[in-house]
Amino acid sequence: MAAYLHRHRVRYREADPMGIVYHSHCLDWFEAARTEALRISGFSYAELERNGTSMPVVDLAVRYHRAVRYDDLLEITVSWGDEPPVTRIRFEYEVRREDEPDLLVSGHVTLCFLDRETGKPVRAPDALRAALGRIPERD
Repeated sequence: MAAYLHRHRVRYREADPMGIVYHSHCLDWFEAARTEALRISGFSYAELERNGTSMPVVDLAVRYHRAVRYDDLLEITVSWGDEPPVTRIRFEYEVRREDEPDLLVSGHVTLCFLDRETGKPVRAPDALRAALGRIPERD
């Protein structure tokens, strides 16, 4: 399974008054890791949409293992299968503090490929399929 590691420092605005990260910010980190991995490979969501394809989320799950706190430096690993996607792609996520083994958050997101005009599923664009093979392991 291919993977990419993205770093993020928890910002003050992401934490509640007790200094614990509010749960929904994890979804933002997942998206940032995924889009940065694709961007580094030369793939652009904006170009995908200009070419008539969208990638809506069709399945999502998050599991919170331990508290994430303000100012933690996080390593967000996003991974995907070795087989090229057809009409859907699933990304898996693991969040840890830098240089620590304990899993803080895990989850997955499944996106499908839709024709923006008809709203019907389409085959994954060749540009995305190629980009998945060019993503480096770290940012």
